[in-house]
Amino acid sequence: MKTQFKTLIFALCLASLTACNANSKNRTQDLAISETVINTTSKAKNPEIKVALLLDTSNSMDGLIDQAKAQLWKIVNELSYAKCEDQSPNLKIALYEYGNDNLNADEGYLRQVIAFSDDLDEISKSLFSLTTNGGNEYCGKVINTALSQLEWGDSKEDLKLVFIAGNEPYTQGNVSYKDASKLAHQNDVTVNTIFCGDYNQGISTKWKDGADLTHGNYMAINHNEATVHVASPYDDKILELNEKLNTTYVAYGSTGRAKMEMQAEQDSNARSYNKANAVSRTVSKSSRLYKNSSWDLVDAEKEADFSYDEIKDSELPEELKGKSKSEIKSYVEEKAQLRKKLQDEIATLNLNRRDYIAKQTKDSNNGLESAMIKALKSQAEQKNYKWE
Repeated sequence: MKTQFKTLIFALCLASLTACNANSKNRTQDLAISETVINTTSKAKNPEIKVALLLDTSNSMDGLIDQAKAQLWKIVNELSYAKCEDQSPNLKIALYEYGNDNLNADEGYLRQVIAFSDDLDEISKSLFSLTTNGGNEYCGKVINTALSQLEWGDSKEDLKLVFIAGNEPYTQGNVSYKDASKLAHQNDVTVNTIFCGDYNQGISTKWKDGADLTHGNYMAINHNEATVHVASPYDDKILELNEKLNTTYVAYGSTGRAKMEMQAEQDSNARSYNKANAVSRTVSKSSRLYKNSSWDLVDAEKEADFSYDEIKDSELPEELKGKSKSEIKSYVEEKAQLRKKLQDEIATLNLNRRDYIAKQTKDSNNGLESAMIKALKSQAEQKNYKWE
């Protein structure tokens, strides 16, 4: 009888642990049961924020694509401040384009530009590859494709969001947006719709209904509005630190050099909008979300399965070829310490920069970044995510 009673308590305790709402004060006080949970469950991984961005790349959407390119780093930075209880969520972004006549008609004029990735340089490169032409915009089709192709996972702690932006009727195409919404709901994915144009026109063309079906946000933006980057007295110093930060990367492996060149290319792409946007990218590069363990020894060494024994001498940068393992480790440690120092300096300067910009910015923005961050925060808070 006692065994059955303990089993019942154990089941009830497990049922109460939901997403980030499982605060420690609500957890079981029974030490024996707590020990059982600890011993029979694997180490919990950090929750993930998964964002699939579906962008209309038809002729009229040049302004939208420009906003996405110019505002990526602001969005990433905002997400870097998120907390799920005492955990810092990881971020994965996927990108699709649709409505472009250059794309395959049989596949619904859509393309997966990049699957879920935490490689921020690859995501930036993908955004900058987009061009506009055409087209035929099938919202139901691209949503359904993103839901079917991407690895969404089944973790209840993860925040799984679709953002679809465009300006043609939401009802076009041979895949019903209602069926796509039903599939999203079944997979715990929230669809947020961003109509590029008049708010009421978006309602009449079913963009609001598309969001409502999955309890998402409907937003209307001026996609032709130029992104306003507020300059601050801290920008020059942050950019100076970015140059030093780049020297702390130790490229290795078959892709190391190419990845380092891509890093520099995305620095340049950010600067192509203006200095303040390059500063936002630098802040992202100093955050926990900027990970490069696949090609940088400083990041790679932090991984549990990393081993210097598996790296061939030919895969090392010139300055480390022929060095002993202890010499390599010493060199990497020196770079890691310098990077941490630079990241801390950038973070401190950014706190001052954020305060300065907040005081200078009075008007609410009606662009992509503002719409996405508003929706992200409102839906994240429903799973008890907080912002620092």
